Amino acid sequence: MIGFGWLTPHRRPATARSVLAGEASAEAARKTSLELEEQAPLTGEAGAARPEPEFPVVGDDKAAAFFDLDNTVMQGAAIFHFGRGLYKRKFFQRRELTRFAWQQAWFRLAGVEDPEHMQDARDSALSIVKGHRVAELMSIGEEIYDEYMAERIWPGTRALAQAHLDAGQKVWLVTAAPVEIATVIARRLGLTGALGTVAESIGGVYTGKLVGEPLHGPAKAEAVRALASAEGLELGRCAAYSDSHNDIPMLSLVGHPYAINPDAKLRTYAREREWRLRDYRTGRKAAKVGIPAAAGVGAVAGGTAAAIALHRRRR
Repeated sequence: MIGFGWLTPHRRPATARSVLAGEASAEAARKTSLELEEQAPLTGEAGAARPEPEFPVVGDDKAAAFFDLDNTVMQGAAIFHFGRGLYKRKFFQRRELTRFAWQQAWFRLAGVEDPEHMQDARDSALSIVKGHRVAELMSIGEEIYDEYMAERIWPGTRALAQAHLDAGQKVWLVTAAPVEIATVIARRLGLTGALGTVAESIGGVYTGKLVGEPLHGPAKAEAVRALASAEGLELGRCAAYSDSHNDIPMLSLVGHPYAINPDAKLRTYAREREWRLRDYRTGRKAAKVGIPAAAGVGAVAGGTAAAIALHRRRR
């Protein structure tokens, strides 16, 4: 049983394990991105008649965009939806599904990510996949995306990602979810690749251990830093998007930070620093500060309406 410590999430500095997790994630992301480069980008959702946006800057190959996944790109937690799919395929018993459900309920009600709470979810997932082949989980991940994740993508955030792709920039997911799940989602959205938690495997079989620690908080910033160095990017020209105050280290690393569907702490922090904000959960425009034209009226209105309808159906 998790103690009441998870009610008050704490920020912490990067550790050696954070750096290891970040570097491992960056290495895994670069390997998989080569496979995704040949995928055709998604058609923009906002129509061809929009004026060319000032940001992102077209042709700036020193810039890239980094998107958090849970509640930023997708409603809810990817690891929970993946767990539902594995339960359906009899990977584990009902009591473990109940545990996943509780973790997801906390995430949705609180709207924040607590490192200890998320670590518990990761430990559950690792015990479930131990002994299974990586290729098997990747294949199942494709099916689970269609079953549970595709309809939960926030259209507004997807339009923002597409704007970067249309400008000729690379777009990466950065998430505490397993890198295999994140890679499937990135491929389906036409993105460049994904930075995610790296689970140890030997001979293509999961050992039930992590490389470093979950890609959360400071570890995300380390992953972005490592990838930017390897890709020759200038972080001051890059953008990052997240809903959680736990991602402030990553958001602070780039020149163009965005708070998307922000929790209370991130909203306050972002407003104090005049970061760009956007909230797709209720249809209201959250303290509009320099929102790029790429998420134009047509795209945002249509995307938000779809998101509202989807949210209400599930309430």
